[in-house]
Amino acid sequence: MTIQFTSGAFDAGGTIPRKYSCDGENASPPLSWSGIPDAAKSLALIVDDPDAPGRTYVHWVLFNIPPGQDGLSEGVQNVGVGGTNNASKTVYSGPCPPRGSTHRYFFKLYALDTQLNLSPGATKADLLQAMEGHILAQGQLMGKYMR
Repeated sequence: MTIQFTSGAFDAGGTIPRKYSCDGENASPPLSWSGIPDAAKSLALIVDDPDAPGRTYVHWVLFNIPPGQDGLSEGVQNVGVGGTNNASKTVYSGPCPPRGSTHRYFFKLYALDTQLNLSPGATKADLLQAMEGHILAQGQLMGKYMR
C-alpha cells in the first residue's frame, strides 16, 4: 500500500526552501499525508541524503508517531520519539550539502502494525531492524537542496 506524502513547503522533486536547511532556520518542513491503513498502530519517519560523500547521511529519525496524525507542522516538536541522526541529534537536521553541489533528500514515511519498543535516540539501523515485518504501507517525498 502507498501513502500519499506531500509538503506545503516544496513540490515532489522540487527545491527545499533555505528556511529548512542549515543555511536558514533549520526547522523541519511541514509534511502532510493520507492513506494510512486503519490497522496502523504507529508511524515512523526517516529523512536521509544518499548523495552525501561516502555514505547516506541521516537527517531525521522519528518513530511512534500517532497513526491518527495526518502530518507534521513546521518545526514540529514533542510528536513521536526522536532517534539519533548523523549529527548526533534527536531532532531534525536540515539539508547542508557541500557548497556548489545539489543533493536529494528523501522523506520516507512508514505505517506500522505495532508501536516500536525502541529507546529514544535509536538509530536509523535500529529503526529499520525493528520495522521488519511490521510495515503496512509506506510513502516517499524527495526534495533537492543546493548550496
